[in-house]
Amino acid sequence: MAELFVKQAAVYAEARPKYPTEWFSMLSALTPHHKLAWDAGTGNGQAAVSLAEHYEQVIATDVSAAQLQHAFPHPKVRYVHTPLSASDADILSALGGENSVDIITVAVAVHWFDLPRFYALARRALRKPGGIIAVWSYNYEIAPFEAALERFMHSALPYWDDRGKSVINAYEELPFPFESVGMGSEGKPLRLDMSFDGLIALLRSGSPVVTAKEKGVDLVSEEVVRELQAEWGDTSVVRKVTFKAFMLVGTPKLED
Repeated sequence: MAELFVKQAAVYAEARPKYPTEWFSMLSALTPHHKLAWDAGTGNGQAAVSLAEHYEQVIATDVSAAQLQHAFPHPKVRYVHTPLSASDADILSALGGENSVDIITVAVAVHWFDLPRFYALARRALRKPGGIIAVWSYNYEIAPFEAALERFMHSALPYWDDRGKSVINAYEELPFPFESVGMGSEGKPLRLDMSFDGLIALLRSGSPVVTAKEKGVDLVSEEVVRELQAEWGDTSVVRKVTFKAFMLVGTPKLED
């Protein structure tokens, strides 16, 4: 998975939408303790720095060293490179051991993980009782440009890794072996300000675009850009766009 995001690490850091601050306020309200957060698959650290507003320390891990080079610095966030060769013991040690983490977040990344291994590690790391895990993502159902982006998605499908396709289905079939805590935002809109250049950068940062380019296919061609531009109108105007976001939140089951 890491290799899919190495080449566009800088673009990814600039292009990906920011997550609403209220998400982190609501999540932190669910944990009785606020000592340690783990942001797994942190990428550029967007979620990590938001968690730092609510927790004393954030450990932010990623398998991609290139992504971490573009992460946002923060005095309460410690970035840790965890290559695929890292053992569970190494990762738990970086987190302070078992039963030490108040909240685990995975922003737009859990579908790339070795889920059985990650979930087993998450259960060991989470404080019991009281620890929670939240995973979320969004897809390219971006209003008011659904028609043009649907055509883009259709052209991108042959280059989309099967793991990434769970995002298209809004995590409906994603395994999530945790007890619901009554919070989630499945299918709820994520409304943001975005420039036209930002929209194009977002599309270009996607893994299927990189895969297609390696095969000589430009999914964000000049023709696609012109088509989107025609729907956008004045490209100097920043517009409100709406993503379809979805979140799953749970706590380890009693038998875990």
